Amino acid sequence: MARQAQFEELARQLSAVGAVKRDLARIMPHDCPAGSAAVLTLLGRHGSMRMSKLAELLAVDMSVTSRHVAHVAERGWIERAADPADKRSRILHLTPAGEATLVDLSRRSTELLAERLGDWSDEEVDQLIRLMTRLRDSFGDCRATAPHPRPAAGTAPAPGAPKAPGDARAMAGVTSAARAPTPVREPTTTRTPV
Repeated sequence: MARQAQFEELARQLSAVGAVKRDLARIMPHDCPAGSAAVLTLLGRHGSMRMSKLAELLAVDMSVTSRHVAHVAERGWIERAADPADKRSRILHLTPAGEATLVDLSRRSTELLAERLGDWSDEEVDQLIRLMTRLRDSFGDCRATAPHPRPAAGTAPAPGAPKAPGDARAMAGVTSAARAPTPVREPTTTRTPV
């Protein structure tokens, strides 16, 4: 098992992943903010779905989801059709224009990653993909998990738990950043040439 110092350093490194996410956000089209990209990505990955399912996958409340959906619907990237099983509900699905936008977002992300990681070997990129996938799997579905209880005063924290309030804040930043989907499609082992 890793040492406490390793987990502390990992927490610091994960909080720095925000810089990568900011670079990815900067290359997106001006009319496609991160929330819109997340909606398109999830619909592209999971297919048509109800707004409630989308809100669950985004890990945000319905009012925020509604704003994101309205934004992409105004641009013609998704359609809201009546749910045959429940006429009060709507099923969201990508339009051809939404699929084209999603392809463009994926292309932009892939090109940026290929540029920034141009000096990485294929093996290093594959290793990063495997480790990031394993890290995400280790956390499971964070939306469905209750928060970890705090240890009682005078007891030692659980192994791997942050020791100081500063570390807890760093991890809180990681948790919120880790939720936001990026417009990159599921990773493959094929690497874009630089």
